[in-house]
Amino acid sequence: MTNTRAIARRTLACGILVAGALLAGCESTGGLGNLLGSGADVTASDAARMTRSGFLTDYARLQTTPWSGGAECWRDPNLDMRRYGKVLISRIVVSIAPPKGEDAASTVDPSDLKTLTDYFHGALVKALRPQMQVVETPGPGVIVMRIAITDLVPTQVSRSLAGTLIPYGFVAEAGSGVATGRPAGSTPYLGETGVEIQFRDGGSGAIVGECRDTRIGRKYAVDDNAENAAQTWASGYLNSFEAWTYAKNAFDKWSLLIARRFAELRGVKS
Repeated sequence: MTNTRAIARRTLACGILVAGALLAGCESTGGLGNLLGSGADVTASDAARMTRSGFLTDYARLQTTPWSGGAECWRDPNLDMRRYGKVLISRIVVSIAPPKGEDAASTVDPSDLKTLTDYFHGALVKALRPQMQVVETPGPGVIVMRIAITDLVPTQVSRSLAGTLIPYGFVAEAGSGVATGRPAGSTPYLGETGVEIQFRDGGSGAIVGECRDTRIGRKYAVDDNAENAAQTWASGYLNSFEAWTYAKNAFDKWSLLIARRFAELRGVKS
Protein backbone atom coordinates (compact mmCIF):
# COMPACT_ATOMS: atom_id res chain seq x y z
CA MET A 1 0.00 0.00 0.00
CA THR A 2 2.79 2.39 0.91
CA ASN A 3 4.53 1.70 -2.41
CA THR A 4 1.32 2.33 -4.34
CA ARG A 5 0.80 5.67 -2.59
CA ALA A 6 4.39 6.68 -3.32
CA ILE A 7 3.89 5.81 -6.99
CA ALA A 8 0.70 7.84 -7.07
CA ARG A 9 2.38 10.87 -5.48
CA ARG A 10 5.28 10.84 -7.92
CA THR A 11 2.95 10.28 -10.85
CA LEU A 12 0.62 13.11 -9.86
CA ALA A 13 3.58 15.47 -9.51
CA CYS A 14 4.76 14.52 -12.97
CA GLY A 15 1.25 14.99 -14.34
CA ILE A 16 1.12 18.54 -13.01
CA LEU A 17 4.55 19.24 -14.50
CA VAL A 18 3.54 17.90 -17.90
CA ALA A 19 0.19 19.66 -17.93
CA GLY A 20 1.99 22.96 -17.43
CA ALA A 21 4.47 22.10 -20.16
CA LEU A 22 1.70 21.16 -22.57
CA LEU A 23 0.09 24.55 -22.00
CA ALA A 24 3.41 26.32 -22.33
CA GLY A 25 4.04 24.37 -25.51
CA CYS A 26 1.53 26.56 -27.28
CA GLU A 27 4.00 29.40 -26.82
CA SER A 28 7.26 27.48 -27.03
CA THR A 29 7.44 24.41 -29.25
CA GLY A 30 11.08 23.86 -28.41
CA GLY A 31 10.36 23.60 -24.68
CA LEU A 32 7.65 21.01 -25.22
CA GLY A 33 9.85 19.03 -27.57
CA ASN A 34 12.59 18.89 -24.95
CA LEU A 35 10.13 17.68 -22.34
CA LEU A 36 8.80 14.90 -24.54
CA GLY A 37 12.31 13.62 -25.11
CA SER A 38 12.80 10.52 -27.24
CA GLY A 39 9.83 8.54 -25.91
CA ALA A 40 12.17 5.58 -25.43
CA ASP A 41 10.55 4.57 -22.13
CA VAL A 42 6.92 4.50 -23.24
CA THR A 43 7.03 0.72 -23.59
CA ALA A 44 8.35 -1.83 -21.13
CA SER A 45 9.37 -5.45 -21.60
CA ASP A 46 7.03 -7.95 -19.89
CA ALA A 47 8.56 -11.36 -19.22
CA ALA A 48 5.18 -12.78 -18.17
CA ARG A 49 3.77 -12.20 -21.66
CA MET A 50 6.59 -13.59 -23.78
CA THR A 51 5.06 -15.60 -26.63
CA ARG A 52 5.71 -19.20 -27.68
CA SER A 53 4.20 -19.27 -31.16
CA GLY A 54 6.32 -22.07 -32.64
CA PHE A 55 8.17 -19.67 -34.92
CA LEU A 56 11.44 -20.30 -33.08
CA THR A 57 13.14 -23.67 -32.65
CA ASP A 58 14.03 -23.87 -28.94
CA TYR A 59 12.41 -21.55 -26.42
CA ALA A 60 14.06 -23.26 -23.46
CA ARG A 61 17.51 -21.92 -24.36
CA LEU A 62 16.41 -18.28 -24.53
CA GLN A 63 17.69 -16.14 -21.65
CA THR A 64 17.52 -12.48 -20.66
CA THR A 65 20.76 -10.72 -21.54
CA PRO A 66 22.32 -7.49 -20.23
CA TRP A 67 22.14 -5.75 -23.62
CA SER A 68 18.58 -6.68 -24.61
CA GLY A 69 16.42 -4.39 -22.49
CA GLY A 70 14.43 -7.35 -21.17
CA ALA A 71 14.29 -9.50 -24.32
CA GLU A 72 15.29 -13.17 -24.17
CA CYS A 73 17.93 -14.33 -26.66
CA TRP A 74 20.26 -17.14 -27.64
CA ARG A 75 23.15 -17.17 -30.10
CA ASP A 76 25.46 -19.86 -31.39
CA PRO A 77 28.66 -19.70 -29.30
CA ASN A 78 30.65 -20.11 -32.52
CA LEU A 79 28.95 -17.17 -34.24
CA ASP A 80 31.39 -14.64 -35.69
CA MET A 81 29.37 -11.60 -36.76
CA ARG A 82 32.45 -10.07 -38.38
CA ARG A 83 31.82 -12.46 -41.27
CA TYR A 84 28.61 -10.63 -42.13
CA GLY A 85 28.57 -7.30 -43.93
CA LYS A 86 25.07 -7.64 -45.35
CA VAL A 87 21.62 -8.23 -43.86
CA LEU A 88 18.43 -9.56 -45.40
CA ILE A 89 15.17 -8.74 -43.61
CA SER A 90 12.66 -11.39 -44.62
CA ARG A 91 8.99 -10.62 -45.08
CA ILE A 92 7.54 -9.95 -41.61
CA VAL A 93 4.60 -12.14 -40.55
CA VAL A 94 1.94 -11.30 -37.96
CA SER A 95 -0.17 -13.22 -35.46
CA ILE A 96 -2.99 -11.43 -33.63
CA ALA A 97 -3.85 -12.07 -29.99
CA PRO A 98 -7.16 -13.98 -29.64
CA PRO A 99 -10.04 -11.66 -28.66
CA LYS A 100 -11.05 -11.94 -25.00
CA GLY A 101 -13.08 -10.11 -22.39
CA GLU A 102 -14.19 -6.65 -23.46
CA ASP A 103 -12.22 -7.03 -26.69
CA ALA A 104 -14.19 -10.06 -27.86
CA ALA A 105 -15.74 -8.19 -30.77
CA SER A 106 -12.61 -6.32 -31.80
CA THR A 107 -11.26 -6.56 -35.34
CA VAL A 108 -8.14 -5.41 -37.13
CA ASP A 109 -8.12 -3.73 -40.52
CA PRO A 110 -5.76 -5.68 -42.85
CA SER A 111 -4.36 -2.38 -44.13
CA ASP A 112 -3.23 -1.62 -40.55
CA LEU A 113 -1.20 -4.82 -40.52
CA LYS A 114 0.57 -3.87 -43.74
CA THR A 115 1.24 -0.40 -42.37
CA LEU A 116 2.76 -1.91 -39.23
CA THR A 117 4.97 -4.46 -41.00
CA ASP A 118 6.14 -1.79 -43.45
CA TYR A 119 6.93 0.48 -40.50
CA PHE A 120 8.92 -2.22 -38.70
CA HIS A 121 10.84 -3.09 -41.86
CA GLY A 122 11.61 0.58 -42.43
CA ALA A 123 12.78 1.05 -38.84
CA LEU A 124 15.14 -1.92 -39.16
CA VAL A 125 16.55 -0.66 -42.46
CA LYS A 126 17.09 2.80 -41.00
CA ALA A 127 18.86 1.40 -37.93
CA LEU A 128 21.03 -1.15 -39.75
CA ARG A 129 21.94 0.64 -42.99
CA PRO A 130 24.68 2.85 -41.50
CA GLN A 131 26.78 -0.25 -40.72
CA MET A 132 25.52 -2.96 -43.12
CA GLN A 133 24.25 -3.28 -46.66
CA VAL A 134 20.57 -4.25 -46.74
CA VAL A 135 20.02 -6.84 -49.48
CA GLU A 136 17.13 -8.86 -50.89
CA THR A 137 18.83 -12.19 -51.64
CA PRO A 138 20.65 -14.57 -49.27
CA GLY A 139 24.21 -15.76 -49.74
CA PRO A 140 27.62 -15.94 -48.07
CA GLY A 141 28.29 -12.96 -45.82
CA VAL A 142 24.56 -12.27 -45.40
CA ILE A 143 22.78 -12.53 -42.05
CA VAL A 144 19.09 -13.32 -42.60
CA MET A 145 16.47 -12.04 -40.16
CA ARG A 146 13.13 -13.87 -39.98
CA ILE A 147 10.57 -11.93 -37.92
CA ALA A 148 7.14 -12.73 -36.50
CA ILE A 149 5.08 -10.04 -34.76
CA THR A 150 3.13 -11.99 -32.15
CA ASP A 151 0.03 -11.28 -30.04
CA LEU A 152 -0.54 -7.85 -31.54
CA VAL A 153 -2.99 -5.86 -29.39
CA PRO A 154 -4.12 -2.28 -30.18
CA THR A 155 -4.65 0.42 -27.56
CA GLN A 156 -8.31 0.85 -26.60
CA VAL A 157 -8.20 4.56 -27.33
CA SER A 158 -11.53 5.57 -25.78
CA ARG A 159 -10.71 3.91 -22.44
CA SER A 160 -7.16 5.20 -22.44
CA LEU A 161 -8.11 8.84 -22.95
CA ALA A 162 -10.90 8.78 -20.38
CA GLY A 163 -8.59 8.31 -17.43
CA THR A 164 -5.61 10.37 -18.46
CA LEU A 165 -6.23 14.06 -17.88
CA ILE A 166 -8.71 13.69 -15.01
CA PRO A 167 -6.62 14.06 -11.82
CA TYR A 168 -8.53 11.41 -9.84
CA GLY A 169 -8.30 8.88 -12.63
CA PHE A 170 -4.66 9.77 -13.13
CA VAL A 171 -3.76 8.93 -9.52
CA ALA A 172 -5.96 5.84 -9.43
CA GLU A 173 -4.24 4.40 -12.49
CA ALA A 174 -0.71 5.15 -11.31
CA GLY A 175 -0.15 1.80 -9.60
CA SER A 176 -2.42 -0.25 -11.84
CA GLY A 177 0.40 -1.91 -13.72
CA VAL A 178 1.80 -3.62 -10.65
CA ALA A 179 -1.70 -4.45 -9.37
CA THR A 180 -2.58 -6.32 -12.59
CA GLY A 181 0.76 -8.05 -12.99
CA ARG A 182 1.95 -5.71 -15.72
CA PRO A 183 5.05 -3.50 -15.79
CA ALA A 184 4.84 -0.42 -13.56
CA GLY A 185 3.18 2.46 -15.40
CA SER A 186 1.06 0.27 -17.66
CA THR A 187 -2.73 -0.09 -17.71
CA PRO A 188 -4.79 -3.04 -18.99
CA TYR A 189 -6.13 -1.26 -22.08
CA LEU A 190 -2.83 -0.03 -23.55
CA GLY A 191 -1.37 -1.63 -26.66
CA GLU A 192 1.12 -4.44 -26.57
CA THR A 193 3.03 -6.50 -29.08
CA GLY A 194 5.39 -9.43 -29.04
CA VAL A 195 8.16 -10.35 -31.44
CA GLU A 196 10.06 -13.51 -32.23
CA ILE A 197 13.19 -13.18 -34.38
CA GLN A 198 15.40 -15.83 -35.92
CA PHE A 199 18.84 -15.12 -37.36
CA ARG A 200 20.23 -17.42 -40.06
CA ASP A 201 23.43 -17.68 -42.04
CA GLY A 202 22.55 -16.57 -45.56
CA GLY A 203 24.89 -19.12 -47.12
CA SER A 204 24.23 -22.33 -45.18
CA GLY A 205 20.82 -21.54 -43.74
CA ALA A 206 22.05 -22.50 -40.27
CA ILE A 207 20.29 -20.86 -37.32
CA VAL A 208 22.82 -18.68 -35.49
CA GLY A 209 20.55 -16.84 -33.06
CA GLU A 210 17.00 -16.39 -31.80
CA CYS A 211 15.23 -13.77 -29.66
CA ARG A 212 11.79 -12.97 -28.32
CA ASP A 213 10.24 -10.07 -26.44
CA THR A 214 6.85 -8.61 -25.55
CA ARG A 215 6.52 -4.91 -24.88
CA ILE A 216 3.60 -3.23 -23.12
CA GLY A 217 2.61 0.40 -23.50
CA ARG A 218 3.32 2.65 -20.50
CA LYS A 219 1.25 5.71 -19.75
CA TYR A 220 3.10 6.55 -16.55
CA ALA A 221 6.70 6.35 -15.41
CA VAL A 222 7.74 5.34 -11.93
CA ASP A 223 10.98 7.27 -11.67
CA ASP A 224 12.55 9.34 -8.91
CA ASN A 225 13.75 11.74 -11.60
CA ALA A 226 10.69 13.93 -12.18
CA GLU A 227 11.82 15.08 -15.62
CA ASN A 228 12.36 11.52 -16.88
CA ALA A 229 9.00 10.44 -15.49
CA ALA A 230 7.31 13.48 -17.01
CA GLN A 231 8.79 12.71 -20.42
CA THR A 232 7.37 9.21 -20.33
CA TRP A 233 3.98 10.43 -19.16
CA ALA A 234 3.80 13.10 -21.87
CA SER A 235 4.84 10.67 -24.61
CA GLY A 236 2.54 7.97 -23.22
CA TYR A 237 -0.43 10.33 -23.14
CA LEU A 238 0.11 11.42 -26.74
CA ASN A 239 0.51 7.79 -27.81
CA SER A 240 -2.83 6.88 -26.26
CA PHE A 241 -4.60 8.85 -29.01
CA GLU A 242 -3.78 6.14 -31.58
CA ALA A 243 -4.36 2.40 -31.57
CA TRP A 244 -0.95 1.33 -32.86
CA THR A 245 1.52 3.95 -31.65
CA TYR A 246 2.81 1.76 -28.82
CA ALA A 247 3.53 -1.02 -31.33
CA LYS A 248 5.55 1.42 -33.43
CA ASN A 249 7.47 2.48 -30.33
CA ALA A 250 8.31 -1.18 -29.71
CA PHE A 251 9.48 -1.61 -33.32
CA ASP A 252 11.77 1.41 -32.98
CA LYS A 253 13.17 0.06 -29.72
CA TRP A 254 13.86 -3.41 -31.14
CA SER A 255 15.43 -2.00 -34.30
CA LEU A 256 17.88 0.11 -32.31
CA LEU A 257 18.71 -2.77 -29.97
CA ILE A 258 19.45 -5.12 -32.88
CA ALA A 259 21.59 -2.53 -34.68
CA ARG A 260 23.53 -1.78 -31.51
CA ARG A 261 24.13 -5.47 -30.79
CA PHE A 262 25.22 -6.18 -34.37
CA ALA A 263 27.69 -3.31 -34.12
CA GLU A 264 29.09 -4.64 -30.83
CA LEU A 265 29.54 -8.15 -32.21
CA ARG A 266 31.04 -6.89 -35.47
CA GLY A 267 33.33 -4.40 -33.76
CA VAL A 268 32.04 -1.41 -35.72
CA LYS A 269 30.24 1.83 -34.96
CA SER A 270 26.45 1.64 -35.25
